[in-house]
Amino acid sequence: MCTRPEVGHEAGHPLEVATIFHAHGEAYRQRHRLSGGQLRVMRDIEACRTALLGGHMAQCDQCGAQVVRYHSCRNRHCPKCQTLAKVKWVEVRQQELLPVPYFHCVFTLPHRLNALAQVNPRQLYGLLFQSASETLQTFGRDSRWLGGELGITMVLHTWNQVLEHHIHVHCVVTGGALAPEQDRWIATQRRDFLFPVKALSQVFRSKYLDALARTYHQGELQFTDTTQSLRDPEGFQRFLHALFSQDWVVYAKAPFGSAHHVLRYLGRYTHRVAISNDRLVALHNGQVSFQWRNAHRGNARDIMTLEADEFIRRFLLHVLPRGFMRIRHYGVLGNRCRTAQLAACRALLGQPEPVPHPSESVAVMMHRLTGKDIDRCPHCSKGHLEVIMTIYPLWQIDLLPQETRPP
Repeated sequence: MCTRPEVGHEAGHPLEVATIFHAHGEAYRQRHRLSGGQLRVMRDIEACRTALLGGHMAQCDQCGAQVVRYHSCRNRHCPKCQTLAKVKWVEVRQQELLPVPYFHCVFTLPHRLNALAQVNPRQLYGLLFQSASETLQTFGRDSRWLGGELGITMVLHTWNQVLEHHIHVHCVVTGGALAPEQDRWIATQRRDFLFPVKALSQVFRSKYLDALARTYHQGELQFTDTTQSLRDPEGFQRFLHALFSQDWVVYAKAPFGSAHHVLRYLGRYTHRVAISNDRLVALHNGQVSFQWRNAHRGNARDIMTLEADEFIRRFLLHVLPRGFMRIRHYGVLGNRCRTAQLAACRALLGQPEPVPHPSESVAVMMHRLTGKDIDRCPHCSKGHLEVIMTIYPLWQIDLLPQETRPP
């Protein structure tokens, strides 16, 4: 049993997901069967920015202060490792923005699918991307609405504010489409309206359930104790009928006010993890307390307290299958045709081609995009840090000859 002390903000220590894993992770792993991906996420988060991963020592060229910086784990589920990835990603998207309105749509799966998705995340999440993108493209290509190719960026989220399974995709959609002949840009008839939400919902539901039925008949779904009744064809058909009988939620927000708002939205949603460290309040007596926005009280901030085991279980619900892409692009932004189609859109809209940024270091890029100088000395705030020593990861030290090992 781990004997690390439990902490919280009231004790003057920053509380992190890693703290919870250090205190209760080993006991949780002994009691529960985890996938290789979940074990990897726990291991990486526990090791992130510690001596386990190595790092370097830097010294200020003004005051002489020395600073040790350990490497990040770079796991996409780690709350501490998303800043740089987000900054890089948003800059690329900035080069792709067109001078048109952008709309925000959200496609949500019914919670009735949660149990099946927990066992088959790759299949059910993939079908969500497929069905939502096909729904938007069906309306975009229909001459009654636009009659052309939309630009769509989609981001998968699988959680709600209290870390329960809530599977949905956020979509940023161009307010207009490229004509099939690529000779004109077709703008939306209204700047405050894209497509009718009820019709989107009905088409989305039909496309998803048709695709789910094909996946079932192709034998690509697995079943556990909680979904055993779905193994039988008649049971699965009743399941599909129940899903078809309920309304599916598609939400369309008002269009973004400007390109700046689009980028701010993308930066906020694309690299978000299930819970950020700044929402954690306390770890005390084996319980985790964290902040959440309560929609039933006007999004007021409330505190929820869970047993550490339950907190870890909920966090690990949102570990994605290895190699699964949670950000995808369609239409004129699709990977295979993006360069040519964006060039055509810019020419039609009178937008100059973006000028690529020259190659630059991480420190220079962070300063340019965020205003933060990560090389500035945190002690005197005047000098700059210069690397004076490499710190080997602990596992590598054991491989070094005895005479060359650091003390």
